[in-house]
Amino acid sequence: MAMTQSLSFINMQPRSSGSVLPFDPWVLCCAFTLILIGFVMISSASLDVAMENNGTPYFYVIRQAVFIVIAVIAAVVVWNIPIRFWEKTGHWWMMAAGFLLILVLIPGVGKGVNGSHRWLPLGPLNLQASEVAKFCMVMYMGGYLVRRLHEVRSSWKGIAKPALPLGIFCILLYFEPDFGALVVLMGTVMGMIFLGGMRFSQFLMVITSVIGLLVAVVGLQPYRVARLQSFLDPWSDPFGTGYQLSQAQIAFGRGDWFGTGLGNSVQKLFYLPEAHTDFVFSVLAEELGFVGAAVLIVLYAILIVNIFRIGRRAEKVKSFFSAYICYGFGIIFAAQALINIGVNVGALPTKGLTLPLVSYGGSSLLVSCAMLAVILRVDYELKRSAFSVDKAKGSKSSKNKVTSKQSSNSHQEVQI
Repeated sequence: MAMTQSLSFINMQPRSSGSVLPFDPWVLCCAFTLILIGFVMISSASLDVAMENNGTPYFYVIRQAVFIVIAVIAAVVVWNIPIRFWEKTGHWWMMAAGFLLILVLIPGVGKGVNGSHRWLPLGPLNLQASEVAKFCMVMYMGGYLVRRLHEVRSSWKGIAKPALPLGIFCILLYFEPDFGALVVLMGTVMGMIFLGGMRFSQFLMVITSVIGLLVAVVGLQPYRVARLQSFLDPWSDPFGTGYQLSQAQIAFGRGDWFGTGLGNSVQKLFYLPEAHTDFVFSVLAEELGFVGAAVLIVLYAILIVNIFRIGRRAEKVKSFFSAYICYGFGIIFAAQALINIGVNVGALPTKGLTLPLVSYGGSSLLVSCAMLAVILRVDYELKRSAFSVDKAKGSKSSKNKVTSKQSSNSHQEVQI
C-alpha cells in the first residue's frame, strides 16, 4: 500500500487531491543543481580576473548572483503563461527576435566585444540577441509545424517555407558574427522538422546542403580556417592559434581523476582565457577531476532526456505544439552542452558558446531558465489534463455504481 502511494506521488497524478505537483522534479532538480554548480565554479574561476580587471574579486560573482535572481523571477513569470499564448503569438516573437538581431548591427546601438556585435546595452546589463532568437525561433517553428504538418510530411514546400525566416536569421548572425549560434539555430530547426515527420531521404539531402554551406562559410573567413587548423593540432602553435585548446588540455591533465581541489586551479590564473565563460568546464575538470566532469555530464543527460520525455508525452496526447517546442528546447540544450564540452576537451573547433546554466552570462541564463519554465508549464498542463480526465472517469464510474445500486434495490423491492 505504501509503495503504491509512493508511485502515485512520483507520477504526479494524485487520485484524491484536486491539485497536481506543478513541476517535473527531474528537470527542476537538475536545472537548480547545474545553476548552483555554475555559480560555485564562476566564483572560483573569476576571482583573480575580476580583481585584475575591476578592482574587486567579487565583481563577476555578484553579477552572476543578480543574473540568477532575475532569471528565476523571469522563469516564474513565464511558467504562469499558458502554452496556448505562445502558440498564438509565435510569429510575433519571431519578428521581435529579427528586430533585435538587426539592432545589434546598427552602429552606436549594438555593443561590440572582441570584434563581435552581439549585445544590446540595457543599463548595467547586456542582452545577447542571438540567445533570444533561439527561444523565439522555436516558438515560431512549433506553431508552423502544427499548422503545416501535412505539408512538411508530404512535400518540399512545407520544408522550404521556414527556410526564409531561418535564412534571414542566419545572415544576421553571420554578420555579427556569431557562428556558434548560427549552427545551433540551424540544427534546432532541422531537428524540429525531422521530428515533425520529415522524410529521411529529404533530411539527408538537407543535411548535405547545410554542411556544404557551413564549409563555405568557414572558408570565407581566414580566422575560422585558422581555428580549424589549430583544432586539428593545437600543439603546433601552442602560444598562438592553439593557445586556448592547449591550455584547456593542460587543465584536464592536471585534474586527473579527483581534481586538484575546489579553488586550486592554476589555469584560471590568466593562463586559460575566458575561464569563467566559455572554458568554465575546463576549470571544473581541473578542480574536481574526471569524476566532477562526469557528474556534470550526467546531470545534462538526465535533464535533456526528461525534456524529450515530456515532449513525447505531449505528442502522445496530440498536443503537438507543446511536443515540438519541448523537442526544440531539448535540442538547444543538448547542442550547446555538446559543443561547449567538445570544445573544452579538444574534440571540436573553438566556438563562442556558453555552457547552459553553468557559464557566466545573464542572457544565456535568462533564456535558458525561460525555456525550462515553458517546458515545466507543458508538463504541468499535461498532468492537469490527465487529472481532469481521471476525475471525470471517476465521477462517471461513481455515478454508474449509484445507478446500479438503485436498480438493484428496486429489483429487490419488486421481488419482496
